[in-house]
Amino acid sequence: MTPRATPMCPDDRRTALVTATLPLLLEHGRAVTTKQIAEAAGVAEGTIFRVFESKEELVAATLEHAFDPEPFLADLRGIDPDQPLRDLVSALVKALQDRFRGIFELMTAVGMSGPPPARQHLANHRELAARIMADLLAPYADELAVPVEELVRITRLLTFSGSHPHISEGRTLTTDEIVSTVLDGLRAKDS
Repeated sequence: MTPRATPMCPDDRRTALVTATLPLLLEHGRAVTTKQIAEAAGVAEGTIFRVFESKEELVAATLEHAFDPEPFLADLRGIDPDQPLRDLVSALVKALQDRFRGIFELMTAVGMSGPPPARQHLANHRELAARIMADLLAPYADELAVPVEELVRITRLLTFSGSHPHISEGRTLTTDEIVSTVLDGLRAKDS
């Protein structure tokens, strides 16, 4: 018998169940059971249905949580701006890779081909992320052959495609490969 769950308000219980569900979705996809979720959350199976109408509603809430851009934007804002250009671009690429890979892995696990309907408006978050990145890179504008905004665009595109296992034909790019391509190009040094 599952021990009685610690009393929580419904919002806290929802959050705890979403947190327990995310790794299970990555492991089992949509085939995850409410029994597995309850065990991972340390609650009785019926507890799930006190705060969610169905397993599908819990899965949708978990996907919504996983696609929330705010933690990623906070990561970008937390990057140290007072580091050399190469280190700064590396930090930006690493943050982008972590975000993209996490989303790609989850989408593959649950059979998604795009963001959940509630996240179709992600363009404004992409613009905000681009602005944060551009602000971080602005002090180095004189060292760049292109405007800062163009460096951000190219870095994001290369990181997205180079981090996606299907687009990259299973040969994803490392942070260093992306940074070197963006900052140094692919031309031989004595050309």
